[in-house]
Amino acid sequence: MFNGLIREIAKVRSYHANVLSLKTKYRPNLGDSLAVNGACLSVINIDKEGCEVELCNETRKSIVVENLKDEVHIEPALRYGDRIDGHLMQGHIDFIGTLEKIQKDENGINFFISLPKEAMMFMAQKGSVGIDGVSLTINEVFHTGIRLTIIPITFRETLFKKYKIGRKINIESDLLARYIHVQLKGKEGLSWEEVERISYLY
Repeated sequence: MFNGLIREIAKVRSYHANVLSLKTKYRPNLGDSLAVNGACLSVINIDKEGCEVELCNETRKSIVVENLKDEVHIEPALRYGDRIDGHLMQGHIDFIGTLEKIQKDENGINFFISLPKEAMMFMAQKGSVGIDGVSLTINEVFHTGIRLTIIPITFRETLFKKYKIGRKINIESDLLARYIHVQLKGKEGLSWEEVERISYLY
């Protein structure tokens, strides 16, 4: 599990034969889980300057592989008892979005991201979403996308400051939204009591 707070911006040394080599200050242990641009990957090698993680076929089909160059967001897995400042994330990329517009706000930057139709049922105003591994709040939901407002400190400390229009983005939908959707799927005419009971399960 992760909480969407980026530990470091790592430099990509190489990506070859499904192995991603990273230069990092953070020192993981062999076999540790490491979120790279939001995708949970396993550490398979460690050296003096960083580490290597491996991408299986399922991961490669689900993420934006073209962004595994130059620099990436990394976050180590949470330890039991760690403080959670973002929201709980699994490091499972559900969808790929596209950055459509960047707009300056009074004290932040608005990112407008288009999403696949099937993603929209998991998007809720003031709900949570993972954007390339960063925990963010959805400020507005449209028919085919969302608006996020990124505060200055997040903009400075992440790769968001380098994003360009048209960039493909890893999207992790909210954990609770996914499980509640599974519970509700195929059930018609649920009472509010039943909805409340299901929500208490999580």
